[in-house]
Amino acid sequence: MSISPRIVKPKSVKAKKAILKKEPQLIEDAKETICIRGSTSSKYVYDAMKDLHKLKAPSCILMQKKHEILPFEDIVPIEKFCKKYNTPLFMYVSHNKKRPHNLIMGRTFEHTLLDMIEFGVENYKGLNEFKVDKISAGLKPMLVFNGDMFENNDSYQRIKNLFIDMFQREVVDNIRLQGLEHVLSFTATDGKIYLRSYKVSLKKSGTRIPRVEMVEIGPSMDLVVRRTKLASDDLFKQSCKKPKEFKIKAKKNINVDNLGTTFGRIHLGKQNIKKIQTKKMKGMQKRKSAEVPEDKSKKAKLDGDNNEN
Repeated sequence: MSISPRIVKPKSVKAKKAILKKEPQLIEDAKETICIRGSTSSKYVYDAMKDLHKLKAPSCILMQKKHEILPFEDIVPIEKFCKKYNTPLFMYVSHNKKRPHNLIMGRTFEHTLLDMIEFGVENYKGLNEFKVDKISAGLKPMLVFNGDMFENNDSYQRIKNLFIDMFQREVVDNIRLQGLEHVLSFTATDGKIYLRSYKVSLKKSGTRIPRVEMVEIGPSMDLVVRRTKLASDDLFKQSCKKPKEFKIKAKKNINVDNLGTTFGRIHLGKQNIKKIQTKKMKGMQKRKSAEVPEDKSKKAKLDGDNNEN
């Protein structure tokens, strides 16, 4: 006799939101990505997306079926996929005569489109073409951005921000030296972004600091920026807003010096020195020596008058 497990249904709206993971979280999990294959995608660009999927694994979902979607004309199907699988990031590949080997990267905010960039993939070399030792799956990569365009160009600044969202993984407080094994390099020049992937090897150098060697492990590709659909400044600022719980409240009249010592300043009201309670000492009492002779003389005069009478 088999007993079916008892299913506990949520009784409140808060419990339902918690189960569906729709309730806002103070600390978000690693952002996952969904990879969608277009109905006209070429094997060339599809293999490039699969290699990017391997770099993102396990926080990445690869859809095998083809989908007829035109993101720049109608983004609703991709927004539905992102909402269904709880993936704020997406990649989409397609191919046609006007835009060959097309790769689209984008992200959503509150299940609606935030940013979307269209790239053309050129000079692609897959992971299998590099006959070297690979890195372990799930490693947090180091992201390196080269080129003045990432700092001076508004569109490239947003592209840089999108790449950081796409590949940064979890936010951690401490990192061990042996965990720094993977480097993703993005170089912007001549209207292209050169994506390269390297493995870091730490060798003995005879000193405390090891000798660092970098070996290219793939994938390697040149990305040509074609079309962009970027969020407005107000919407982008709203998406970057931090919760109130994480905001550090400024403490007044407290300073910390370079050595880490904390100093506090106390403000007191106006003080009336005459009303301050002090210790009663003989030396602080008022003297009556000037009044005593005068009293004795008066008393003696009164006594003389009485004797005469």
